[in-house]
Amino acid sequence: MRIFDSHTHLNDEAFTGHVAEYVAHAQKLGVTQMAIVGSDTNLNAGALQLAHQYDNLFAIVGWHPEESKRYHAAEEATLIEQLQDPKTVAVGEIGLDYHQNVAPHAAQKNVFKRQIELAKAFNLPISIHTRDAFEDTYRLLEEVGVPARGGVMHSFNGDPEWMQRFLEMGFYISFSGVVSFKNAHDVHATARAVPSDRMLVETDAPYLAPMPFRGKQNQPAYSLYTLEALARLRDENPDQVAEQTYQNTHRLLEIDHD
Repeated sequence: MRIFDSHTHLNDEAFTGHVAEYVAHAQKLGVTQMAIVGSDTNLNAGALQLAHQYDNLFAIVGWHPEESKRYHAAEEATLIEQLQDPKTVAVGEIGLDYHQNVAPHAAQKNVFKRQIELAKAFNLPISIHTRDAFEDTYRLLEEVGVPARGGVMHSFNGDPEWMQRFLEMGFYISFSGVVSFKNAHDVHATARAVPSDRMLVETDAPYLAPMPFRGKQNQPAYSLYTLEALARLRDENPDQVAEQTYQNTHRLLEIDHD
């Protein structure tokens, strides 16, 4: 079995000084490749540093909606440099987050739009974070247009109807540990309905640890438990789901080596 953790944050301070241990543990559980995701200048730099340090790690760089109020010309200039790094495979995580209202909605929309345009300019897919903002996320994507290489709805928590709307736009659907939660009924329904060639798995570590580790710090190795939960919901063989999601991630991110 080989698993691709399509969205994790080994660049987070929770892993500082212990990255090698987490990478080794992940490999023992079959997690052979990972996409390390940034959210501002420093975390983007951390993602790239790890991607260059480990051949099996790749970087996704961008500005998280909660950080959008700090995104200005200097930050964009740095991001443009980071997007041209050969280990950068996507723009993210970008999008809208209305859950805690940390940043003004207008600022979030402006930064989201700008980063979609950058993804188009550099021919990269996008990794979308959307929380309590499906309507505005969809509307903005319709307005600006999805990049030619599409993207992924990271840690998707919507129902099958929303899934279908994003699939029609060219997106993949990624499942985090939430898919293992007992009462995540919308996510369960989506997991059963998603086409096999459009599903990914992720940890979003150090957040959203799957059962049986819910409430504890997540780590890339736990992709295995997310994958097993997804396979149970679909009544499919975990080895087959692992290989399918692995190949899907390679196709989306245009990674052509093992």
